[in-house]
Amino acid sequence: MDQVLHFVEAAKTFAKDSIRLFQKIAMAMAIGFAIMGFIGFFVRLIHIPINNII
Repeated sequence: MDQVLHFVEAAKTFAKDSIRLFQKIAMAMAIGFAIMGFIGFFVRLIHIPINNII
């Protein structure tokens, strides 16, 4: 049993704070998707009238 505890403690020392890390990455991805979506929307909004004029 002591060997199992030693193995588990060794694994915990190398583990990161995965919940906080996941939330940080998920927030960055959501902001990136939102920014790229707004850029795409405005580019499309500008190019539709230009295509109708041409």
